[in-house]
Amino acid sequence: MSELEKNPELDLPALLEGLLFVASEPVTSGQLAQVLEMTPTQVEKGLAQLEEQLKGRGLCLQRHAGRVQLTSAPEMADAVERFLGLEATSRLSRAALETLAIIAYQQPVTRPAVDMVRGVNSDGVIKSLLSKGLLQEVGRADGPGRPILYGTTPEFLQHFGLNSLSEMPALDLPDNTDADVELLKG
Repeated sequence: MSELEKNPELDLPALLEGLLFVASEPVTSGQLAQVLEMTPTQVEKGLAQLEEQLKGRGLCLQRHAGRVQLTSAPEMADAVERFLGLEATSRLSRAALETLAIIAYQQPVTRPAVDMVRGVNSDGVIKSLLSKGLLQEVGRADGPGRPILYGTTPEFLQHFGLNSLSEMPALDLPDNTDADVELLKG
């Protein structure tokens, strides 16, 4: 018997909202489907309904790497910072923003590939972004020395008020050659 049958007073979006509220980390639709005794397709439909219901409210669904979680809406950032007594001390330098942009658009990407685009060594910047939780190691490349591959984290999405990587703006670089654009895209 599915959770919907056990709890007829709750609809699927409400069940999903409750589960995501108590989840300590992002979860897959497969995990939710297993708990609710449903198919992942049914869960995805419910997540789409929940996402629609949350528009204009203080919460939103955030998707990253095939996982979903319930977070405060990006529009709430200032109020949440004040409420929690957080200072906006995590300002990012130009080098950090540049490195994040390269990695976000090319991920997974190696540090030497980032260095090639930036034209300077990125060791320190990448270490700083790793310690801030905006980047993570996602594997190793098959090339010589098996360099580390980097990608963005759910915290990256939260920091920039994105629900998923698909919300990132398209690259619009009219002054660059096609080769420069391909270098950025990866």
